[in-house]
Amino acid sequence: MANTRARPADAAGPRRANLALLLRTLQHHGPASRARLAVLAGLSKATVSQLVADLVARRLVRLGGAAAGGAGRPGQLVELRPAAVCGIGLDIAADHLGAVALDLTGAVVARRWLARDVPALAPDRALDELAAVAEATAAEVAGAGGWVAGLTVATPGLVDVDSGVVRLAATLRWREVAVADALAARTGVGLDRIAVDNDANLGALAEHARAGQSPDHRPAAPDRPETSTVDDLLYLSGGVGVGGGLVANGELVRGAFGFAGEVGHMSLDPMGPYCSCGRRGCWETQVGVRALVHAAAMPDDPIRDPLLGVEQRLEVIRSRVRAGDRRTVAALQQIGSALGAGVAILVNALNPAQVVLGGYFAALHDWLVEPVRIEMASRVLAPEAASTPVVAARFGFDAARRGGAYAALRRVVDDPTLAPVSAEQATEAPA
Repeated sequence: MANTRARPADAAGPRRANLALLLRTLQHHGPASRARLAVLAGLSKATVSQLVADLVARRLVRLGGAAAGGAGRPGQLVELRPAAVCGIGLDIAADHLGAVALDLTGAVVARRWLARDVPALAPDRALDELAAVAEATAAEVAGAGGWVAGLTVATPGLVDVDSGVVRLAATLRWREVAVADALAARTGVGLDRIAVDNDANLGALAEHARAGQSPDHRPAAPDRPETSTVDDLLYLSGGVGVGGGLVANGELVRGAFGFAGEVGHMSLDPMGPYCSCGRRGCWETQVGVRALVHAAAMPDDPIRDPLLGVEQRLEVIRSRVRAGDRRTVAALQQIGSALGAGVAILVNALNPAQVVLGGYFAALHDWLVEPVRIEMASRVLAPEAASTPVVAARFGFDAARRGGAYAALRRVVDDPTLAPVSAEQATEAPA
């Protein structure tokens, strides 16, 4: 995981832009011949051939089988190269540390997950463990023959993305923690390859990044709403805390100071219970995972065991609701109604085309969505907005990590010359 040197500005800007254009074209359309790429990208065949040779040398693409159809000699397909260049998304939450490495095709190359009581750890200790997770994940990528484009850390709370500092994460008990600097010091990765962002923002990015594409990069079928292209969506992450990520016109909305999306701290009940932020009646006190466990479990219920992972708790809850357990059914109705009340406020204010429920909301979507829709129908002002689709996130608890990996890969997609040239590939790359 050596540093990538920053280069001075040069005259290669147009070439870098065209390399990026070809990579994005392959991401959007899937494998294509050089002739087809020339048409899709609006470039000459000769230029495309030269660019493809460069991308092959950098192990970003490879040459596949013959292209089907067309007159004359069939051309070779150009396709994204699996496992060669990866982004790593790291996730630090109140109850776990995690990592996922994705390649340019969106495939998972490596994954890590550790249960941890992060608020009980000093920030330095938590960052020691996160760095170890990052290094183990990077080693697995290297073992598969890959190069790490960068690391992006997902954390709850207020994040200064320019400095890589977590200003405030109430659920972690963190204030002014320089995450990017700490990881650079512990891993040796250059700061230009490390980013830190809010977990819900990265979850929104993950959901939007895959919209309109199926896993093999063929355009999604129009009758599959879970993969329909949506450029205006509200993503809500359900965990110990509740966060929001807003995508408008295909771009993440950050707000004036970069802190947009702290929806879990909307006060829905000024006389309600105290939140981890010190205020009363925050939305996450009504719909966070602790509220779910409190409503669904008696004091001596095993699912209250703090050592039990959230996914294990959710599996017990799903089993009970399927069996018709009255307390569990009532708890999900209560949580769904409270969730719907908050969603209605956000739909009135933001008018997204789609609401995506992530985290534990996605895991229990089948039981939460009906009370959410009932609340929206009675609380959303515009009739059209009252029927805004409410869908389950495709990536569940993996969304923030995946969004981080996509963000890390984006720097190479935007500038493919950051990927090192392989001597072996450069020798073999056809012109």
